Amino acid sequence: MRAAEDIIEDPVTTPEETTGTSRRMPWRRIDLWVFLGFLALAVLVTVQLWLDPNGRILAGNDDDHGIFLFMLAHAERVVFDGAALFHSDSLNVPVGVNMMANTSILALALPLAPVTHFLGAGVSAALIVTGGLAGTAAAWYWVLSRHLTDTRLAAWIGGLWCGFAPTMISHANGHLNFVSNYLIPFIVWQVFRLREPGRIVRGGVILALLIVAQIFINEEALLFTAMTLAVFVVVYAVSERATVRAVWKRFVAGLGVAAAIAVALAGYPLWYQFFAQGNYHGQPFAPTDYVTDLASLAGFARQSLAGNAEVTRLMSVSATEDNTFFGPAGLILIVVAAVMLWRTTALRAATVAGLVVLLMSMGPQLRVLGHDTGFPLPFGLISHLPVINLVSVTRFAMVPATIVGVLLAFAVDRIRDYPDKRRTWFKVGLVLALVPLFPKPLPVVQGDPIPAFIADGTYRQYTAGDRTLVTVPLPDVTTGRTGQRWAALNNFEYATPRGYFMGPADPERGDDTGSWNAPHRFTSYLLWEVREYDLRPILTATDKARITEDLVYWRAGVIVLVPEGRNVPAQRAVLVQALGRPRLVGGVEIWDVRDLPVPPKSDD
Repeated sequence: MRAAEDIIEDPVTTPEETTGTSRRMPWRRIDLWVFLGFLALAVLVTVQLWLDPNGRILAGNDDDHGIFLFMLAHAERVVFDGAALFHSDSLNVPVGVNMMANTSILALALPLAPVTHFLGAGVSAALIVTGGLAGTAAAWYWVLSRHLTDTRLAAWIGGLWCGFAPTMISHANGHLNFVSNYLIPFIVWQVFRLREPGRIVRGGVILALLIVAQIFINEEALLFTAMTLAVFVVVYAVSERATVRAVWKRFVAGLGVAAAIAVALAGYPLWYQFFAQGNYHGQPFAPTDYVTDLASLAGFARQSLAGNAEVTRLMSVSATEDNTFFGPAGLILIVVAAVMLWRTTALRAATVAGLVVLLMSMGPQLRVLGHDTGFPLPFGLISHLPVINLVSVTRFAMVPATIVGVLLAFAVDRIRDYPDKRRTWFKVGLVLALVPLFPKPLPVVQGDPIPAFIADGTYRQYTAGDRTLVTVPLPDVTTGRTGQRWAALNNFEYATPRGYFMGPADPERGDDTGSWNAPHRFTSYLLWEVREYDLRPILTATDKARITEDLVYWRAGVIVLVPEGRNVPAQRAVLVQALGRPRLVGGVEIWDVRDLPVPPKSDD
């Protein structure tokens, strides 16, 4: 097998490139059919969302679906209203949101701003999920078929796995950034090409541009890729010292060029992310909360054909974090492929790198079927390091899941050299492994319809003069989703307080630990308790004064009670005590609070 040895040593010329022009068109037609097949499968996975993209919500993670609608709406405001690129003043009024400290997917959201403007953020979100799945598969197919494997069949299987593996389908339930991995295979390949003569500057420039683009799609995936490549290089260097001695100077020089250009282009955005207002350190959860369960290696994900949600919940923390789940036959096939390819240095290094990152994804102690065994793991030594402590640990497992696709592609090539009986058994194993992992369509739920008060623009008379529209329940993580979704689908033509985003837990008290929402104020916490527990408190004069103070702080112009949801009568009762009887306007109950003063903005 030619390509496996050529991963590091020499550039690869694919077989069809040596057969003349007469053979190229059939290959191009095959490529076209492969790409269309990937797209058709991606549409099948997302079909329920496409039936009503602005009205439906991905059920696997409706919170994250909502936050990405916010990201898309922010980009629309940047393009059409000239809003600040790295900071949003539309959510979490009056403080705003540091967009670089959030997964703002600017490289995707900005080009789609016209789609968001004219068709809605829901359509843009559906395009990103569908394009992410198909695009990631197509990108890996392209790199594998052009540079690494001998056959289109091997590249197709590798691309199919990398684009539609259980981890990808899982993240498609709401993580628009984690399904958009189509730059990763090109980043990996450009790193490998830095070993070639004459590519120090050219290769470094290309790699830097890819890195910068990836920063504005998904920094976590870039971190995972860099760590994996580092392990790969170390393992490879130990095995192939002579080869490394011959190429290391130009390889390191190319990396230096890439690093210098990437820092020059992305230095300010990264400074803004880590040091500007709204930055934070660490996550709202401990490293032990989101880790890869050992049993998940042989389990089935929720969205796999053979998956069962009740069983999967024992091994996974969320429908968007089924990051392994290869199935019993799949796990056996992976081991077989690794054994088949072990003698090839580059593939052995890739396998070891995958195992190292898989071990990291298991966190500081081993978990089996949802139970912490207390058995310590190496990740505990680095779990509190800067940047590492910003990562959801189980997502490291996305790396070995992708490496599996590459190994399967090479194994399909290698099996051609085996006797007929072994080839037959391999094909049977491939079918038994892949068929149960076939993805099911993503589940959706119908969101609350946007009331005429907002859809017809009636709200504008209440939000003039930089006033906000306050929905009750207030936008927050896991609660108040409807209010944030309405604002995002309206492209934030009005601003709103609080919201679901990442920011410091309580900066006024010096707590910059990452939090999924703004620090609570008296009114937000009161209304949260009322909604959660159906409380009917009797408000004192002091309580009413504090509510008024919060409404002034939020620059409120109108309060809108979301008509559907938990304990709506209890929320209404509190608002009536504090603000009097509501009016029914445009299908919702509202409280006009335009008589309250509007404090000056901090930058006035």
